[in-house]
Amino acid sequence: MEIMVARYAGFCFGVERAIDIVKDAAKEYSSVVTFGPIIHNPQVVGELKDAGVATVKSLDEVSKDMSVVIRSHGIERKEAEFLIENAGNVVDAACPFVKKAQRAAARLSKSCDYIVILGESDHPEVKGIVSYIDIPYKVIESAEEVDALDYVEKYGFLAQTTQSISIFEKSAEKLKQKCSELSIARTICSATEKRQEAAIEVASKVEVMIVVGGKNSANTTRLYHLCKEICPHTYHIETVSELSVEMFQNISKVGLTAGASTPVYLLEKVREYILEVAR
Repeated sequence: MEIMVARYAGFCFGVERAIDIVKDAAKEYSSVVTFGPIIHNPQVVGELKDAGVATVKSLDEVSKDMSVVIRSHGIERKEAEFLIENAGNVVDAACPFVKKAQRAAARLSKSCDYIVILGESDHPEVKGIVSYIDIPYKVIESAEEVDALDYVEKYGFLAQTTQSISIFEKSAEKLKQKCSELSIARTICSATEKRQEAAIEVASKVEVMIVVGGKNSANTTRLYHLCKEICPHTYHIETVSELSVEMFQNISKVGLTAGASTPVYLLEKVREYILEVAR
């Protein structure tokens, strides 16, 4: 059995950076917590908890004796202001690409009449981005949703950093028909583009595709859907325990990829399992 691993899989720059920042903070300060899970991977969050870094889910849990690390997805503007006033220390581990998207939202808010964001409205990254917008806006998840928008003089358009490039471009083309001027901020990160392209390439060459990553991870879920469109036998798993021998019966080529918040060791365990099945 041949196993093909996507060229870009596992931790991206922003995630690696966030994990390093948390670990450094734990060495420097006492009572270190993250505001929300540092990344969307239950295994990594569990490992940090075992190391003494807890997760707080609301501002009510924050106190002056805590050093609070801002998660990789970023937080809302009002939350950042609250932490500065009420936490002992604030350490910003938000991905630079997410911060770029927040700045883009604030900039478009000053020059446009209406802003459209391609993303998931209930995702913490998107909640953070829209908190920097002071004019009317709408979050969309597909290009088709643009059809229902009204005509305005000037639209601003940006995206959650892990969105699909193709959907972004289709949405932008539709938005051009809805306004006199369209201001586009290209906020999808380069790591997302490379990861999606590499996963699609592998999925087109195999019979079974395994996507490893948190079920609560937006970028991993997107990889899963992109791969499944090409390879019907695509599975989204968090750990090797979700695999079974039956998945690989009479299969000669298997593909592997992983979300940006998936540590390499989890991907390697999956590869080892498949190798064992193939013997």
